[in-house]
Amino acid sequence: MHPSPLFYFITEFSLIKNNRQGEVRGKLRYNSVRKLPVRFEGTRPVTRRRSVNNLSTDELRRLLAEKRLSERQIRLERYRRSGRVLPIEPPGRLAGTGAGPLTMRDSKSDAYPPTRKSWLDHVLLAIEIAAVFGLGFVLYSGVKILQNLNNEVTTSLVQPTLTPTAVIQAVVLPSGHTPPNSPEGVRFNEAEIPEHLQPLVQTMANLPVPTPSPQQAVRIQIPAIDVDAPIVQGDGWEQLKKGVGQLIGTTNPGQNGNMVLSAHNDIFGQIFQHLDRLENGDEVIVYTNQQAYVYKVNQTQIVEPTQVEVLANTQEPVVTLISCFPYMVDNQRIVVTALLETER
Repeated sequence: MHPSPLFYFITEFSLIKNNRQGEVRGKLRYNSVRKLPVRFEGTRPVTRRRSVNNLSTDELRRLLAEKRLSERQIRLERYRRSGRVLPIEPPGRLAGTGAGPLTMRDSKSDAYPPTRKSWLDHVLLAIEIAAVFGLGFVLYSGVKILQNLNNEVTTSLVQPTLTPTAVIQAVVLPSGHTPPNSPEGVRFNEAEIPEHLQPLVQTMANLPVPTPSPQQAVRIQIPAIDVDAPIVQGDGWEQLKKGVGQLIGTTNPGQNGNMVLSAHNDIFGQIFQHLDRLENGDEVIVYTNQQAYVYKVNQTQIVEPTQVEVLANTQEPVVTLISCFPYMVDNQRIVVTALLETER
């Protein structure tokens, strides 16, 4: 007598032995056509095979879920053998069991449950933030220190601007001497020089005479007072014996600056005896080996022997004539200034 046919789901199990953990796990294997009706002949069931086309949608969905589960378990077993373990959902949450589909978010949330941050975590975070700010402060301080060092080095390399000091070219005006009628006779008048400056005058007396050149003055003519005399370099006692002396360091004829010429008025030819007779507009002609320069008088003044400011340089070409004054007294100086007019 045959029982009425019942529908069962036939499941075949195969045992897989885990060499690492020593576990025996069931491995489900399903065929897409194994959900078959069963009938019994005696005590042995007889299975009728059904085509895939005869399966319902629910049956196909369940078979697909079981197949996916089998594949996942196979992969999990392979990962365990290789030492890699991935968190997966428990089998109860597969499709068809009333739970939602397997997702990566659910897998992570089950494998890594949320943890509460302790006060130590906050302290460590604060220490890290403080360390970052400290590092930034150290870097900033290092940059500022380097800048300060560079500025100090630059400042030390810059040479200070020197304050110009007036060059003393003369202590007293040239051509000074005692009068010819003095008891001691004619000589350089040292009484005109302040006592503390006498060593300086002795030093300046030994200045070297410049090498002759075509641009130097060699002759002077003053037609208004009949002067025609040679010009020598230097205005010391010996040079003025030879003629009109040019102060060493002053400009040559025709050049911008003050050319200073001096001579005696009552000794050594009395070349500049009549400078006081010159008037504005009178000519003073100075010769070089190449040409002549015509100056015209524009100023005459009487000064003290120590008024050396008349020797100062000028922006325009000027000639300054100096001699002792008054005649046979020689306690002052007469200074005549003339500006360049033309060149011949």
